[in-house]
Parts: sequence; structure tokens; C-alpha cells
Amino acid sequence: MRKLKLILAALCVITSNLCAEAENPRAAGMPIAELGSRDAIILGLVEGITEFLPISSTGHLIITNHFLGLEDDTPLTDDDGQPLWYKKPSEDNPTGEPLTLKLAADTYTVVIQIGAILAVVLLYWERIGVMLKGLFGRDPAGLRLLRNLILAFTPIVIIGLAASSLIEQYLFSIGTVIIGLIGGAIMMLWIERRRRSQSKLQPAELDPADLSPGAALKIGFFQCFAIWPGTSRSMVTIVGGYLAGLSPTKAAEFSFLLGLPVLAGAAVVKGWRSGPAMIEVFGWSDILLGMAVAAVSAAVAVKFLVSFLTKHGLQAFAIYRLILAATIAVVFYL
Repeated sequence: MRKLKLILAALCVITSNLCAEAENPRAAGMPIAELGSRDAIILGLVEGITEFLPISSTGHLIITNHFLGLEDDTPLTDDDGQPLWYKKPSEDNPTGEPLTLKLAADTYTVVIQIGAILAVVLLYWERIGVMLKGLFGRDPAGLRLLRNLILAFTPIVIIGLAASSLIEQYLFSIGTVIIGLIGGAIMMLWIERRRRSQSKLQPAELDPADLSPGAALKIGFFQCFAIWPGTSRSMVTIVGGYLAGLSPTKAAEFSFLLGLPVLAGAAVVKGWRSGPAMIEVFGWSDILLGMAVAAVSAAVAVKFLVSFLTKHGLQAFAIYRLILAATIAVVFYL
């Protein structure tokens, strides 16, 4: 509880100061489009709650953007009616790429993951400290845990960077989310049934630091399935942890820690590519408000998931995913 209060206090100070500065935003570069505090809070809540639950944050954010009307591809213009560019026309790209509300919103849904990252850093600071000690030769278990996280992180770096442009171009849609939700639910029901049938045969609880290098790498390859929107990075890494012999609690913990470099990397890459465009469209204040809300709600969600998995496993989340997929299909296609 004390850590949750620290998260809330620190981020509220940051966002309140920036919101105060943004009351007359044109003096410092007025946002082109109004995101609004309501939208920022909604997106922050959706990101924070769904990022570490095995129900797909990307899928929920794509759907949320749709209902908030943040999918407009109309090129934006300045006060004089001149087009604004994400990528200006050039010899290699004569038509250029205009700045749109959708481009800014898609960037925003990735960048606010920084709030969720902060929540895990504060909640699992002791584990992170152990890894830092291991890095300096003072904790062998911490060094093994760091090694396993690096191994599990490597596949998504290679595959994710290689396919990132194709993913953004072809996979960010309602249909792909529905497929990801259903496929993930089937995988969860299968692994949960398998885990329950073998629970009596499991040895003493395995710690993520004690995973073999090969097992850690396999979890990393499982994580690559999360490239498909609607699948859930948290879900596939927990499933990979189950297969590696981790208990639900330990699999979730490894998933949270593995999320730190993955989410940070995605936020940095997306921010580098289109962060300035996002800020030009939305300004700073609501971006930071969304991060603050994401941090607090992610901290609550992490605490909930650890407790829930210990008692109930993944089955309830699989059922939720199937219900959500059916609801989305009805709303968007019927």
C-alpha cells in the first residue's frame, strides 16, 4: 500500500504542474487536437489494468481508441490551413506522410506504458536490487535471474524490430484482435488443464532465477506470439512459465519483470519514431496524466493478478477473453 501511495503522489505532482502550465497551451505550442483529460484517464486506466493481466492491453486499447473517436486518418492542418507532416515529401517519398489523429493516438497507447513500467519497478524493487547485486558479483541468484531475463528478452528484440512496420501496417485492426483473443483463450484453457493434471507431480516450487538458459529462451520465443494484437504478452509469458515448471505466482512474477525491458523498448522505439508528432498533436499534459493513471491502475492490477492466479489460475481470464471476443464481433460486424 505504501508503494501505491508513493506512485500516486509522485505522478500527481508531475501531472498537476504540467496541467497548470497547459491551461494556456498555445504559448508553449498549443496541441493541434484535443485529447482531453477524460480520454487520457480512460486510456490510462485501460492500459494499467490490462497491461499485466492476461487479456491483451493492445487489443483493449485499439478498441478503446475506436470508441473514443481517435482513429481519424484525416490529415491535420495548422492555423493557416497548411498540411502538417509526420514525414515531409522527399525524393524517396514524394507524397510524404501527413500527420493524423490516428498516428498520434497509436503512439500514445504505446508511450503510456511507461506508467505501467514505473509501477512494476516500484513494486519489485527488491528483485531488481538483487539483480543489480548479481551484476556486481554479490548475488549469484540475482545474476542468474538477470541472465534469464536477458535470454527471454532477446527473441522479441530481433523479431519485433524486424517486423514492427508490418505489424503496425497490417495487424492493428478489430479482426486481428478478435482472432488473438480467441486463440489466446484456447491456449490458456489448454495450459490450465495441463497444469492442474500435473500439479501433484510438480517438484518443489521453482524460482525464475533457477530456470535453465534453454527454458528462459523458450519463454522468450513464446513471448513473440504477443506480436499479434489481442494475444497478450502477459498471457504468453505466463503460459511459457507454466511449461518451464514455474508456479502461477512465479510465472506471473517473471512475466512482470520481463515486461520491463520489453515495454520500455517498445515505448522508446515508438517514441523515437513518432513521439514528436504525438506531442505536436496532443501536447504534454494529457500524455503525462495518462501515464500517471496507468501507473496507479497497473500497480493495483499486478497485486490482484498474483493473488488471483494463486487461487484460481488462468481459466477465468480465458472465459473473459471469449466473451469479449464475441461482444466485439457483435458490435463491429453485426
